[in-house]
Amino acid sequence: MRVVIAEDSGLLRDALGRLLADFDIEVAASVPTAEELLRAAEDRAPDAYVVDVRLPPTFTDEGVRAALELRRREPAAKVLLLSQAVEERYARDLVAQNAEGLGYLLKDRVADGAEFVDALRRVADGGTALDPEVVRQLLVRRRSIDDLTPRERDVLQLMAEGRTNAAIARQLVVTKGAVEKHVANIFGKLRLAPSTDDNRRILAVLAWLSAAPPGS
Repeated sequence: MRVVIAEDSGLLRDALGRLLADFDIEVAASVPTAEELLRAAEDRAPDAYVVDVRLPPTFTDEGVRAALELRRREPAAKVLLLSQAVEERYARDLVAQNAEGLGYLLKDRVADGAEFVDALRRVADGGTALDPEVVRQLLVRRRSIDDLTPRERDVLQLMAEGRTNAAIARQLVVTKGAVEKHVANIFGKLRLAPSTDDNRRILAVLAWLSAAPPGS
């Protein structure tokens, strides 16, 4: 797998490069600005991009806008965004467009190399990887979440993070059959069409999470 990194911090760029090399992932380019990212995209054609949400010159939303531009140019572009803190409005904008091949993680997750690389590989394969804290903040915005039991909320959050039923069962220390029942109940309560396809069900949940503005 080949990736392009866009991160203004030289230290973090170097750390990401070393981490990915440890997992046999090639860094095709490592750049500090959105402008250089877009140029690298044209020259390198990577399998995925790792992009800081805040890039020079204003350190506001340059990384997000670059990600949106990448996906405008190539809808199948796979992008994993990194953020120092939860930027909920950016997560909503990206998810609302198309959550396939999209990730949004807090930079703290980089400390767990295996978890970070697992998320990157999911994104590169066309899946979804949302930081648990991002999912939590999206969840609490929806009033109808009150219709779900505490266990169903746990399952929904793990589904939205991109976990399979088997992975959810291991995380919650329950049987896979119990998870399947919770998933069926969740789809029923949220009026979502059930699906056995992991990626489609994640996209359905994310679509529901991003459908209403805060406070609706």
